[in-house]
Amino acid sequence: MVLVRYPPNKNLKGHKLVSILPSFTPSDEEVAGLKQQYPGLEILIANSRAEVTKEDWQDATILATGFNQDGLPHKDDVPNLQYVQLSSAGANLITSDPLYTDTDVAFCTANGVHGPQIAEWIIATFLAFQHEIPAYLEQQKQGQWIRRTQPVYDAVKQRVGILGYGSIGRQTARVAKAMGMDVYAYTLHERKTPESKRDTSYAPPGLGDPDGSLPSKWFYGDSTRELHAFLGSGLDLLIVAMPLTPKTTGLIGKAEFEVLKANKTFVTNIARGPIIKTDDLIEALDHGLIRGAALDVTDPEPLPDGHPLWFAKNVIITPHISAASTSYFDRLWEIVKLNLRNLSRGKDLLNQVNRTEGY
Repeated sequence: MVLVRYPPNKNLKGHKLVSILPSFTPSDEEVAGLKQQYPGLEILIANSRAEVTKEDWQDATILATGFNQDGLPHKDDVPNLQYVQLSSAGANLITSDPLYTDTDVAFCTANGVHGPQIAEWIIATFLAFQHEIPAYLEQQKQGQWIRRTQPVYDAVKQRVGILGYGSIGRQTARVAKAMGMDVYAYTLHERKTPESKRDTSYAPPGLGDPDGSLPSKWFYGDSTRELHAFLGSGLDLLIVAMPLTPKTTGLIGKAEFEVLKANKTFVTNIARGPIIKTDDLIEALDHGLIRGAALDVTDPEPLPDGHPLWFAKNVIITPHISAASTSYFDRLWEIVKLNLRNLSRGKDLLNQVNRTEGY
């Protein structure tokens, strides 16, 4: 599939940016700077869709909005729309909307704004488990000074396998390598050439793995055999960091946990809950096939009171908060500005969703 590209328009004449971003209002200085840089660009900053008139929608060519269909106008109301900037890393919550399915409007994700904080969450939860911090916190509540008897396996020379080597995976690889870990990567498509390994999405300056040089081994493919070769490659930590698509739904289940059993791999999911079959995960935890798990996403989500996953052995669960950061929307606005630049130059948009792949 060829991604949408628009002709060069140096001053962005005829373009109108409508921004309806939750919890974020660009400063007057930011807006003034954009208008100075692109004299032909109109900018409307709104707090909700209710503040956008029918006439504004008619003129809108660029929309910066939230993460689901609630932030999208009806496709017939925006005849001139060219580019939608989502505030989420994935597009799975909007792919059934007619604006996505029935038009050629370019949709771009916030892929890359999450890398630093989610990488911190991944490493923090893994180290907390390795160092038995949850158990010590429970002892602290009881006022007990008791040393755990088992020595800690520190991270040096342990192997992390990153299932989906995007911006989150690349920043996690960067941190893991700094701790002395070995990194294996897995992607859907083959990445043998230096160019194919490069990161073409947004990343904060100086972070991530721009040239794809950190993994010591790179796996790829979409077959069970290829996936199991990766899962069976001696992983101490498996990070699920891929988008939710029909192909990835239920990707990790009973058969995959049987493969991970050989190394009792610790499993981390910061992607989407349905990628892992919950009942099979509970069984793997309770029967010791894997030594533990850290989950920021679950299936179902929110995880109901009393759900068996809450009480599974050796699991750390947080309520989908790993992406939360005071820098989140500042980075998102950087993507908007970079894509305005690319529009003005007639270049490909950053983080554009490939409608064939769904991400």
